[in-house]
Amino acid sequence: MSGTSESTMLNPGLDPGVQVARAREDVVVGDEIVRHRLATRVVHWLTALSFFVALFCGLPIFSPLFGWMAPLFGGLAVCRWFHPWSGVAFVAFSAVMFVQWVGEMKLERSEWGWFGTRMVRYLKHQGDDSDAGKYNGGQKIFFWAATLGAIGLLATGTVLWFPESFGQLLRELSIVLHDLVVLLFLVAIVFHIYLGTVAEPGTFGSMTRGTVSKAWARLHHPRWYREVTGDAAHRD
Repeated sequence: MSGTSESTMLNPGLDPGVQVARAREDVVVGDEIVRHRLATRVVHWLTALSFFVALFCGLPIFSPLFGWMAPLFGGLAVCRWFHPWSGVAFVAFSAVMFVQWVGEMKLERSEWGWFGTRMVRYLKHQGDDSDAGKYNGGQKIFFWAATLGAIGLLATGTVLWFPESFGQLLRELSIVLHDLVVLLFLVAIVFHIYLGTVAEPGTFGSMTRGTVSKAWARLHHPRWYREVTGDAAHRD
């Protein structure tokens, strides 16, 4: 691979896989496979950061129980100003991430079973995922759920940001729905973090370095592994 050789010559102290991951993905580099290019990873982390910033400055607004967090942002008045703007940032980064990934997130007919017991079996490490592509059905469902959640937060947040422009019923409904969507987001993110760290060691590196090992890809996403490496011999 001439591109890899050139990058290694320019930056001999940097791992070749990390260098290639700056601009490309789905590429084999030695014993690694590039899973996420740099632009994808940056947007992913900016989306996560903006969500948690909006969450933490929104909690003091939500309940006095979290009032101790307000001074971290300069006081409750600052939280009331900063929360919606950090929410706008979250939605904006979510939109960019949607554009980056939507082409790979179409649910195949065989993946509709992830809406049922297949998801439970996967979380228990009991499911058969031998035909998983780059993203399995559960990851695709999470993507679409997060997209709908971002839209829900935008819609309800807009009502709460400009309450004088909407009726009382819509304002009250938006309060309930806004809090509910945030709660569902938190539950989903806990599972997302668990699966990306403890449950599947080696996954976290795909969002930091951009690469995963061939062994990881063969185990968790066999079809993607075969497509990238051209190794038709490994069929589970």
